Amino acid sequence: DEEMLATAFLLYGAGHATTVNLIGNAVVALLTHQDELAELRQDPELIPNAIEETLRYWAPAETVGRSIMERDSKPVAEVVEVAGCPLHAGELLTLNLAAANRDPARFSDPDTYDISRANANRHIAFGKGIHLCLGAPLARIEGQIALETLVRRYPDLRLAAAADELTWSGGVLRGFQ
Repeated sequence: DEEMLATAFLLYGAGHATTVNLIGNAVVALLTHQDELAELRQDPELIPNAIEETLRYWAPAETVGRSIMERDSKPVAEVVEVAGCPLHAGELLTLNLAAANRDPARFSDPDTYDISRANANRHIAFGKGIHLCLGAPLARIEGQIALETLVRRYPDLRLAAAADELTWSGGVLRGFQ
């Protein structure tokens, strides 16, 4: 029962919430960065890179929690030190993906939303390696289809409120509301 419930939550997060937040974040990013939106309208071939830049700039999930139980596939000792911080077995380590995706050592001018950024796909918005989000390919494809459709069907799309009136929704998976 616990495994089935965990799988259901995984599929919800990976197959729905990440996609919804990615699309919403991409639309808000483009509508609040009019030069980028104009560039995308002029060159729809930039849509895949715009999705990657959105993932880097405003990821659908900004943090990942991991329980400290193993290190190198072996149970951890009483205390493990990570970057100078002692962690006890069973404690939760929260990794901030948003900070990593804005790392100036990886991305030049990281606080700028740039849909033509050459290395936009070097983010870790969906994790990495064996911890790569199960829904990453689906979210990317759905995001690309949504942006292409919005740009084509709604050439005059704009925010109904001022950008500074928008608020972030709460929770682990965050987006605009």
